[in-house]
Amino acid sequence: MSDQNPSFPPDSAPEAAPNASGADVPPDRLAVNPASPFFNAELLRRGVGVRFKGAVRRDVEEYSISEGWIRVQVGKTVDRKGQPLTIKLNGPVEAWFEDLGEDPPVARKG
Repeated sequence: MSDQNPSFPPDSAPEAAPNASGADVPPDRLAVNPASPFFNAELLRRGVGVRFKGAVRRDVEEYSISEGWIRVQVGKTVDRKGQPLTIKLNGPVEAWFEDLGEDPPVARKG
């Protein structure tokens, strides 16, 4: 019996946008905090752009495309462990890799 799942090719991600290839779109959820289970340094090195409610945001700590939210830092406030305090904002989220140049494939819900 084979270890590969026949319904998905080995290099595609099931959560990717239907009109974009799995290797060229960011994952459904990504975080910049190394302590998070959704942290991925290799993907972050490529540069990930995030559009929230139609505006490009540069202050995103974590996002989830399928759940429709981003986490942003609240000022310069930190908790007792030195981690930034964040709030969750709900709305449509789109993400793309910035290293792909003009008009890159965008991961979005739907």
